[in-house]
Amino acid sequence: MSKATKSSKTAAKITGSVTSSEIDIGISEQNRAKIVAGLSHVLADTYTLYLKTHNFHWNVVGPMFNTLHLMFETQYNALALAVDLVAERIRALGYPAPATYSDFAKLTAISETKGVPRAEEMIALLVEGHETVARTARKLFPTVDAANDEPTADLLTQRMQEHEKTAWMLRSLLEG
Repeated sequence: MSKATKSSKTAAKITGSVTSSEIDIGISEQNRAKIVAGLSHVLADTYTLYLKTHNFHWNVVGPMFNTLHLMFETQYNALALAVDLVAERIRALGYPAPATYSDFAKLTAISETKGVPRAEEMIALLVEGHETVARTARKLFPTVDAANDEPTADLLTQRMQEHEKTAWMLRSLLEG
């Protein structure tokens, strides 16, 4: 089985559907399938990080409560918007976006946090989560570049910039 056929089948398996052959945006179906497979991982990582950040927003305690509570709220709101952008790009490429907890659990590289960690551990876990999403997005670039998919490249660039900046800001809270 060719790598392109395997990617198309992977994307179909992830989304539970086959792409429409009527889409003609200058990116082949095989390349769209590969891109969607990668974007599905970005989506799952982003959604998992959204849930983790929202959890920490609700459950943070301690002397940094107000600062972290508000920071986490800003971050989970930004992640909610990002989830929508990634899912809509998947749709624009002709596939349904994965959208269930079970889909995300299979696709994400971010582990679920059990219990309620201390505030400093929450920060470290969110740094790790943002770095994970940035790495997942970065891995997709060769496929996107080869397909000349500038809209997805732009989306990935924006997402990486946001995740790297947020990781830096969170990491700064742990220094000193």
